Amino acid sequence: MIVSCVLSGLIGLWLAAPPQARADAWNQETIFTFNEPVEIPGQVLPAGTYVFKLANSDSDRNIVEVLNKDQNHMYGFFMAIPDYRLRPSGKPIITFEERAADAPPAVRAWFYPGDNYGHEFVYPKVRAMALAKANNQPVAFMPNELAANTTRPVRNMNEAHVMAVRKAPVKAVKPNQEEVAVAEVFTPPPQPAAAQMPNTLPKTASPLPLIGLIGLLSVAVAGLLRLVANRVN
Repeated sequence: MIVSCVLSGLIGLWLAAPPQARADAWNQETIFTFNEPVEIPGQVLPAGTYVFKLANSDSDRNIVEVLNKDQNHMYGFFMAIPDYRLRPSGKPIITFEERAADAPPAVRAWFYPGDNYGHEFVYPKVRAMALAKANNQPVAFMPNELAANTTRPVRNMNEAHVMAVRKAPVKAVKPNQEEVAVAEVFTPPPQPAAAQMPNTLPKTASPLPLIGLIGLLSVAVAGLLRLVANRVN
């Protein structure tokens, strides 16, 4: 999915541009072109074209990889939490946090076309605190010391670094800087109400067939008793 993004610096900016090409829906690969620098957890991307996609694994559906246009350089792999939209869009959407006048917009979440669930980036704790205060809304965070592993050069990354990120504890910080569990401030979508069972089962048939069957059984038993009595006599 290729999207050209024009950043205007608006508060709570969201972008949805017509796609020019469709990629594999499995990893939700989307190509974004930004006309000015944007912030992702731990670093700022210069203006240019980038690839956002999910890690190619069943168990890492909340790990987002960010690469250059040719996909021969990875800027990092980032923890994300599910973000929910009541109505999915037919176009890719990327949302941004509020920014200071002299700062690049920080990517908040990314939605693939047709999906209710998007991917909200988890920022290092110090940066999440600043974003929460500036935006007056909760921001998910991970420990600062573990966040550094997400942007470590691939050549210096080993399995221990990767596992540390995947198992990193994720919490949320409120605008007043209070730390809380993610579930307390990021409400899951409402579940459909379960169908209620009726108090009484509906009457689906008449009792007449049962009465008739009982009558036939009575006649058969009477006939059998008469046959036994005749043999005895």
